[in-house]
Amino acid sequence: MGSHPANLALRFVLELAALFGLGWWGWSLTDGWASFALAGLFVVGAAGVWGTFAVPDDPSRSGGAPVPVRGWIRLLIELLVFCGGVIGLTAGEQAPIGIALLIGVVIHYLLSLDRIRWLLER
Repeated sequence: MGSHPANLALRFVLELAALFGLGWWGWSLTDGWASFALAGLFVVGAAGVWGTFAVPDDPSRSGGAPVPVRGWIRLLIELLVFCGGVIGLTAGEQAPIGIALLIGVVIHYLLSLDRIRWLLER
């Protein structure tokens, strides 16, 4: 179920929303050019970590792992990015969107219990 195309589409939308939330947070922390820099740093940093550290042969990804990690580490990375997006939206005065992201993440992980089990076994 965790690698069902509909759930993968949901996860992709949630990833984008989390990156947006992190960017929003960076933008809201300061003014001027620094807001651009922080927003970019938060988004590029999170996307870089997300795309770099993976479990080899993860069926919900392309199977490649630029930097192979254990499953629990990958799960922690995902949770940190998603929670960062929620916190970023909430701290950036976009609490309703942050709550919607949180609900989406909970639904995604409830639909991904088989993937969570797979990750924790690796």
